[in-house]
Amino acid sequence: MSRQGRNGKSSSKPTNKKGGKRRDDAKRKDPVSDKAPVKKKVVVPTAPKRLSNSDEIRLNKYISNSGVCSRRDADMHIAVGSVTVNGKIINEMGYKVKFEDEVRFDGARINPEKKTYVLLNKPKGFATTTSDSKGKTVMDLVANATNARIKPIGRLGRGSTGLLLFTNDDVVVKKFTNSKTGVSRLFEIELDKELKYEDFKKIEEGIKPMGKLVAVEEISYINGAPKTLIGLKIKNTGNSILHTIFDHLKYEIVRVDCVQIGQLTKKDLPRGHWKHLTTQEVNTLQMM
Repeated sequence: MSRQGRNGKSSSKPTNKKGGKRRDDAKRKDPVSDKAPVKKKVVVPTAPKRLSNSDEIRLNKYISNSGVCSRRDADMHIAVGSVTVNGKIINEMGYKVKFEDEVRFDGARINPEKKTYVLLNKPKGFATTTSDSKGKTVMDLVANATNARIKPIGRLGRGSTGLLLFTNDDVVVKKFTNSKTGVSRLFEIELDKELKYEDFKKIEEGIKPMGKLVAVEEISYINGAPKTLIGLKIKNTGNSILHTIFDHLKYEIVRVDCVQIGQLTKKDLPRGHWKHLTTQEVNTLQMM
C-alpha cells in the first residue's frame, strides 16, 4: 500500500514483514571490506649473501690501480694471457687476488698501491720483522706512518739502532738487496777491544770467512774516539754480515748504529721517530 508524501506524490518504499524499512539485499559494504583483499608478500628464504674477502681485489682493478692501464684494457690483457698471478697465467674474468700475491704484467711485477718511502731511526729492543709473533717489532713504530703495505729493507738486530728504510717499491727493494750494486749503508760499530791495525787492513782488503770473500767499501777509525769505535760502509743489507766479519777476527760487537743509507742521514730524525722521504730524496735513492 502506498502513502502520499508532503508534495502529494506517492511513496513506494518497501517495508519488511514487521512494517519497518527493509534494507537492500546488497547490504551496505564496510569501507574497508569493500576493497580488494590485500595479498600478503611471501618471503622465500634464500641463502645468505656471500661476503667478499676484504683482502681481495678484482684482478682488473688491481692492474688499473697500479697505473698500467684502465680496467677495460686490463680485461683485454688478461684475456690474451699477458697477466700472471704467482707464476700462473690467469684468463678468468673477475678473478680476485690478494695484495700479497705476486702479480706480473708482461713479465714486470706491479703494485696497486702508491709507492711509499718511510725512514725510521730505530731504537733498541725492536726486531726487524713483519711477524707479530716476535714481540715488539719495527712495524709497531711505523704503524701510523701509512696505510700502504710497506716492509723494512735489510735488517738491524733487536739490540742495534739507526736508520731503517721501509717501502712497497719492489724496484728499490731489489736495488737494496743486491750486495754488489746495492745501496751503501754506513755503520758505527763499537767493539769489545781496540781494532788492531793489521786486522783493520784485513777487513779493508777483504776477508774470507768460511772461504767466501766479504768485501767492504770503506773502513775507518773515528777521529777523536778510542780505536774500539770504527766506521764501516758496506752494501750488504744483512745485519749478520757485521758479526761474520768481526767474529772471524775474534772481536765481539758491543753496539751497532746505522748512521747513513745512501745519502740519507739521521739529521733532524730523533731515535724512535720516522719521516716520509721527500721527492728529491726518493729520486736520489732511485738514481744510485
